[in-house]
Amino acid sequence: MNSRDERQEILRLFEGLRVADVRDGMDWLMMHDYGSMSPDVRPLFRTRAYGIARTARYLPYEGPIPRLTPEEYTEWSNWYYREVCTYPWIEEIEAGDFVVIDQSGVDAGLMGSNNALAGFRNGAHGYVTNGGVRDTDELIIQKIPFWSVFISQKMVQGRLRFEAKDVPVSVGGVLVQPEDVVVADGDGVIVVPKGLAREVARHARRELTQDKATRRRLYEQVGLELDETV
Repeated sequence: MNSRDERQEILRLFEGLRVADVRDGMDWLMMHDYGSMSPDVRPLFRTRAYGIARTARYLPYEGPIPRLTPEEYTEWSNWYYREVCTYPWIEEIEAGDFVVIDQSGVDAGLMGSNNALAGFRNGAHGYVTNGGVRDTDELIIQKIPFWSVFISQKMVQGRLRFEAKDVPVSVGGVLVQPEDVVVADGDGVIVVPKGLAREVARHARRELTQDKATRRRLYEQVGLELDETV
């Protein structure tokens, strides 16, 4: 984004919008085949999040895994985190970022309860990855919004290496550029190109407003107690 004020403006425009509303907003701009991540990308628990895309890319590790004693493996593991599978983007997170991670579909828990919480502390609104996530019980307790293809038990050593940050990535069949807008909820994840964000939000807001009015009348007709969705 060009400025902090512009970031805040975009975040305000998307506040409260559902994935379905944003999908409709994209359709109104003839973007029917763009933006929606694969249904394989699912939330760890029912929640909602939105934000500005901060991207990172990881590749499969192609190096050797030495045969080591447990003590030697501890040293090798520490080296691996320092030199191979690093997380340089975590300390760069700004309030309102939505972290989008391309981890090449590798079955490993690149993110877990510790590093996800560190990013959340720095202002991340949520995470999405085309790989796995682990420590999921703790992530749910910590209420950190997370969407992934699967849950993984595995550490990253010998499986993943850091490749780049703040670059275009492909996650869930969608090209995500840094500073695109990401919206996620129980319906999945959708990505809005940053150049279309204002227009998409305008049409999406209209759809949400109309939906609320219609459902409010239906609530009253069937005797449901009004809630925040109407």
